[in-house]
Amino acid sequence: MDNCIFCMIIDGKIPSRRVYEDENCIAMLDINPATPGHTLILPREHRKDLSEMDEELAGKLMMAARRIGMLQKERLGAVGFNVIQNNGEAAGQTVPHFHIHVIPRYENGPMLGGWVPTEPSGDELDEVLAKML
Repeated sequence: MDNCIFCMIIDGKIPSRRVYEDENCIAMLDINPATPGHTLILPREHRKDLSEMDEELAGKLMMAARRIGMLQKERLGAVGFNVIQNNGEAAGQTVPHFHIHVIPRYENGPMLGGWVPTEPSGDELDEVLAKML
């Protein structure tokens, strides 16, 4: 896509700090990291979100996320990592090009935002289950 910032990065029109790349994706450091080493994985072909991606490519990108997370642990001293992927503006996706965040976590590091757990009744869970089946 001509006006997609991630497509421009993939095409080399905008510089990036790439930590990994293969025929399916590039992985680059996030310029606004949650923690040092926060990496974004982008498919080379433009896909708006996960719903526009085939299972084979999605699996390959998840394997790249695993590779990056292991690299963060081995080389950066991370003790864990988060793999986060948002689909749609309502879910927090700010760039309409599929991407995976791999965020290294360090001992005594900052807490990242999350959801507030709820306590639905069994009937409420059953109602949702019925709609999803």
